[in-house]
Amino acid sequence: MADDFTYVTHEPTDPLGRYVASIWYARGRLRAPAERVAPTGSAVLGLVLGAPIAQVARNGSGDVHLARTGFLLGPDDQPMLNRPLGETWCVGVVATPIGCATAFGVDPRVLRGRLVGAEPWAPLRRELLGLDDPGAMIATVEDVLRESVAVHEPALPRCTDAVESAVAALVADPGRPVADVARGLHLSHAHLDRGFRRVVGLSPGTFARVTRMRDLLASLDTGRPVGWGQAAADRGWYDQAHLIRHFRRHTGTTPTAYVAAYRAVYGDAPTEPGFAPVVNPVQDDPSAGA
Repeated sequence: MADDFTYVTHEPTDPLGRYVASIWYARGRLRAPAERVAPTGSAVLGLVLGAPIAQVARNGSGDVHLARTGFLLGPDDQPMLNRPLGETWCVGVVATPIGCATAFGVDPRVLRGRLVGAEPWAPLRRELLGLDDPGAMIATVEDVLRESVAVHEPALPRCTDAVESAVAALVADPGRPVADVARGLHLSHAHLDRGFRRVVGLSPGTFARVTRMRDLLASLDTGRPVGWGQAAADRGWYDQAHLIRHFRRHTGTTPTAYVAAYRAVYGDAPTEPGFAPVVNPVQDDPSAGA
């Protein structure tokens, strides 16, 4: 990110923290004209306060969404292409894997792999536009989310607790077989799969792959040579080719190209993992024609 790019993040505590992983504020200009945003394994709400953002879900295979006021991104295992049409100014919310329906009031199965508008959140956006301080904006969003949770939490399906336990097990050990996780919860594999899809919006196997890749991205030091073969072995991929296939699906690019783009754009500057700069948007970003 550029030196004049402000990024503030806040992790709510329980009980809201059960459904909301983070609330963030971002303002400034990216050093690259576009970026690929790796999936989180959960839903993301963004309220656009400044220039519109051209976005494409599923690594460019979806339709271009021009986010003038906001967006809601569903859970997926592919990246979103993100091209600000000016200075980025946005406040956002990342749900926990079980938090989409409770925090945002939307069934995650409906949002799977999709980008939609954020019209129901227009009153909150108007309130944020009347504030100047990032901390005050984040606190305002947190208050509204607590109200949303109070409304929607009573409708949680009975399988939520079991799915939440499965999520915790897969985050702790993404390479653990899903059947083993199900046995540990005294569930059949099929029962866990159905509940997981209903609550998270992804299958447990897909969620585990996303979690494993996010763990790898967070561990990378893009300023140093990366031993991809060792990285594959350490995290349970069969070999380097297996890692590359999963890496490309998750980030939209190869491991080598991912690191090279970070180095070319950001150098040694600290950056958030999973936000891969797109150096040539005309070639790499379908939203460039938006």
